[in-house]
Amino acid sequence: MTAATYLKAHHFRGAKRLSVLSRGLLRLASEWGWQIEAWAVFSNHYHFVAHSPPESTAASSLTEMLVELHAKTAVWANKLDCTAGRRVWFNYRETRLSFERSYLARLNYVHQNPVKHGLVLVADQYPWCSATWFERTATPAQIRTIYGFKTDRVNVDDDFVPEVEGG
Repeated sequence: MTAATYLKAHHFRGAKRLSVLSRGLLRLASEWGWQIEAWAVFSNHYHFVAHSPPESTAASSLTEMLVELHAKTAVWANKLDCTAGRRVWFNYRETRLSFERSYLARLNYVHQNPVKHGLVLVADQYPWCSATWFERTATPAQIRTIYGFKTDRVNVDDDFVPEVEGG
């Protein structure tokens, strides 16, 4: 799943804003029963790979969860910027991963996304993604397997230029 801010604006630039968005995503996903396997949060977009709630075969709660996340984070960001009513979020794109190889490659893609965007040299150096958590909780064999999957053929609309410093 990939979500983007309106006009790719950097509403979540800076450590505080990235932390709020990241915590909000993880908290709401848990509350809605989504099991997040990988995530990466940036100033103008985010990605995650998750398993839908077991009782929801159609993953129908995704839209409701994202509406809640986007509404809460938009109100919060607009309050900080004194811009009530400003449009913060644009859209999201979900992909149902039905092949194991696609799923494993996508996990690696999301873990490594901060490196792809040039924000860090090694993914576990970026605090707002799952790489550190993954490397701490997975077995060495799982880490080698996931990180061994090539991501050059992963089809994700990801032409964003995120920022970390400032604001």
